[in-house]
Amino acid sequence: MDSTIKAWRIMRLLALYRIVLALLFVFLIYSGYLPDPLGEFHPALFNTSVFLYVITSLLAIYPLLLKTPHFTWQVYAHTSIDILLFTVMMHASGGISSGVGMLLVVSIANASMLLAGRMSVFFAAMAAIAVLSEQFYSQIHVQVGQYNYSMAGLLGLALMVTSVLATVLAKQARENADLAHARGLDLANMSELTEQVISQMATGVLVVDQQQKVRLINEAARRLLDAPSQSIGTPLQYFSTELNLQLRVWMSEHKSFYVKQRVDTLPASLFVQIVQISSGGDDRKAGVLIFIEDAAAVDEQSQQLKLAALGRLTAGIAHEIRNPLSSIGHASALLAESPSLPEEDLRLTDIIKENTARVNRIVEDVLQLGNRDRVHKEEIELSTWLKRFLDEMEYLTPDIRSLVVFDNQTQLPIRVYFDSGHLHQILNNLFRNACAYASLSEQKPEVILKLSGGHARSTFIEVINNGPPVKEQDRDRLFEPFFTTTAKGTGLGLYLSRELAQANQCHLAHQQQKNHTCFRLSFSAQAVIEED
Repeated sequence: MDSTIKAWRIMRLLALYRIVLALLFVFLIYSGYLPDPLGEFHPALFNTSVFLYVITSLLAIYPLLLKTPHFTWQVYAHTSIDILLFTVMMHASGGISSGVGMLLVVSIANASMLLAGRMSVFFAAMAAIAVLSEQFYSQIHVQVGQYNYSMAGLLGLALMVTSVLATVLAKQARENADLAHARGLDLANMSELTEQVISQMATGVLVVDQQQKVRLINEAARRLLDAPSQSIGTPLQYFSTELNLQLRVWMSEHKSFYVKQRVDTLPASLFVQIVQISSGGDDRKAGVLIFIEDAAAVDEQSQQLKLAALGRLTAGIAHEIRNPLSSIGHASALLAESPSLPEEDLRLTDIIKENTARVNRIVEDVLQLGNRDRVHKEEIELSTWLKRFLDEMEYLTPDIRSLVVFDNQTQLPIRVYFDSGHLHQILNNLFRNACAYASLSEQKPEVILKLSGGHARSTFIEVINNGPPVKEQDRDRLFEPFFTTTAKGTGLGLYLSRELAQANQCHLAHQQQKNHTCFRLSFSAQAVIEED
């Protein structure tokens, strides 16, 4: 179907060529500028053949527009008319020496481009026979000098060679066109497939040109950058100022590869990786490919791997440590009941009891850590939940009522998706630590439970105390397992709290605020429920 459309297009160009050539002959005849020897020997015959050529060229427009009959039959008719009328014009102009016969070469070349094999050679042979017939007629009926068989033979040979070459070249051109068309379809299909694959990727993908304009972005990248409406061709800074800054820094360092790094200043905590796109030697066309991933999702996948190993570890701990530990505690209690035990030995049994209880707490914390992947998220209204939590803490420990302050900085209710058991465990650990350290303050002890956030603002809960600040050398190790600053601590409380926060796609961090120590639980955008 595509080759037929191209054939009709060529037919229209050839029809235009014939009309222009015919009108040129008419203009030369009426203007008196008809060059010799055109029409010199038989002016009336030449003029008649020209007018017939004009009429046939104009009449050919109608079937060409209707595309009926088939274009091959129209080529047959046009080529036959060309052979006949050009031969007559050549005869009226003095034969082969007039040069009119070269128009036959053009007609045969045109026919060979549109016809296949034998038919193009057939018309070339017909044109050669017409030329030789004109020479034979001139030899019989016209005076000597108007015929030249050698030149007629050469013209006939030229017509045959033109036909063969034009056929071969046209065939090759059609094959190249078909190949280019097939390659174009393959490229279009591959491009569409690539776009579909990129659009369905969970990883965000951006293509940025040398002018820092975005040329391609998938839906995942729009979601992660919170840029649903920006159009293609918009500068990167309108998608994300922080990402644009990262790109400029990377380009200033003249690196070809950007190691995946975590960026926490974007709408969501992201992993960003920048890769140079090959410019083909032209720096003006150089660009970069930017991959962005949701850090929370990556962390969650990493945590799943750790949990698998941790589950096996906790099962071993429960079997290998807890049972012997229970036996040690029971034996120590029996030993303490002995009436003949000296006073100094009773102190040793107390030591055994205290350390047994401490190891037991470590085992319980590790077992809870192994179960942290069992997340049952539910909708929680934070301000109401936190009030109930404080009431529970004050009921269990009445002594803390004088030092606890609830600072609710929200104007509207904030709802989040979070495991309530995990949230209680996190805040219980932070709250008890804060109360313990606040009691060591040289000033009036104070513990602040702060809730902040709302529409278009980050949501977080802070547990603040005015106790002794965390030492500078200890701040980087606060969330390491088994790291503790107290003799009776297990070192797993903060580590477990952070792991539970990550299991709910949130983040727990420490901040030192002048004379106050703050632990902030930040809720991710995925955890916060947007109000309609």
